[in-house]
Amino acid sequence: MSQSPERDIQDKKQEEVFDLSNINVVTKYRTAADIANAALTHVIKLCVPSANISEICAAGDKFILAETAKIYKSAKIEKGIGFPTCVSVNNVIGHFAPAPGDAATIKENDLVKIDLGVNVDGFVAVVAHTLVVQGAEPKPVTGRTADVILAAHTAAEVALRSLKIGKKNNEVSELISKATAEFKCNPVVGVLSHQMTRFVIDGPKVILNKADVENKVDSVDFEVNEVYAIDIVVSTGEGKSREADERPTVFKRQAEESYQLKMKASRSTYAEIKKKFPVFPFNTRDVEEKTKHMGIIECVGHNLLHPYPVLKERDDELVAHFKFTALLMPTGTVKITGLPFDASKYSSEFKVTDETVKAVLNTSSGPKNKKKKKPAKKDKKDATTADDEDE
Repeated sequence: MSQSPERDIQDKKQEEVFDLSNINVVTKYRTAADIANAALTHVIKLCVPSANISEICAAGDKFILAETAKIYKSAKIEKGIGFPTCVSVNNVIGHFAPAPGDAATIKENDLVKIDLGVNVDGFVAVVAHTLVVQGAEPKPVTGRTADVILAAHTAAEVALRSLKIGKKNNEVSELISKATAEFKCNPVVGVLSHQMTRFVIDGPKVILNKADVENKVDSVDFEVNEVYAIDIVVSTGEGKSREADERPTVFKRQAEESYQLKMKASRSTYAEIKKKFPVFPFNTRDVEEKTKHMGIIECVGHNLLHPYPVLKERDDELVAHFKFTALLMPTGTVKITGLPFDASKYSSEFKVTDETVKAVLNTSSGPKNKKKKKPAKKDKKDATTADDEDE
């Protein structure tokens, strides 16, 4: 005797797979990526001399919320910001999204890093991009500014081409170091590229931006249907980050932690955060003003919230940042976030000479496309045609 239609539907829901073998999951990642790329383009246009950084970050988040509000209107799914918009300048490594009223602005010739993410039903696409802000008559970027941008972009390209099913995470870390060394730059220590799954942007499989004695991770293989946020951060200096004096504004709720908060303001603040930002990072500008600062301090003190501190290199150094989301499909790796990069805008005295790095850069960065089998000719009974694969 067959079970009821209601039970059939319930069983199908329980059996639903939330990885890339599910076409609906792929669609949601791609939808999030399209919005992330559009948001990045929008923020880049706002990065002009004298622009206020706090206002740019708020505008980036507003754009993401407006675009995600247009999709899946009939479905009750979570959507919006996967990571708040951050705009970090020159030696600032990341997580700079100052509070409303902050006076920090962009100046002509500043090296600017934009970092953001978009969530669609728990599937997040992240992206980061580096540019130099110029006036009405742009000139080729030279010197150490060009070196660090080209180093970071080259490292991102070798990472993409090395992110293949069956390869190992430590192989990617080694290539990142080799690529940046070609431009006399260093990967920033402590930066991690993470595997991502539904509602998780910092999964267990990681790739070190730079491996050293103090920073080691288990060797893991990349597997089919996995998703990664590849995070490349490169410095003209030693690549050692320091916490800046600026107060953090980006936090993430630690859902696995619990504590009975003492202050009424803390309980009120945490209740709002739990409701509005249950999983993904948020900017404190989006939390009600009622003594939120004191409430957040107590929450952080008891591990209910994880802060993303503003990180810096030495004042006289420069930092470049590229991040992209990649899907490990059965046919190969697909990069779904990131904007085109015009290397002709950057002039460096250095170039890639390492044979290992050159060999990787000469491989394909996209999936393989199978050609259809050609029909065998009638006059050659034994003739067969193998599948050809294009890189």
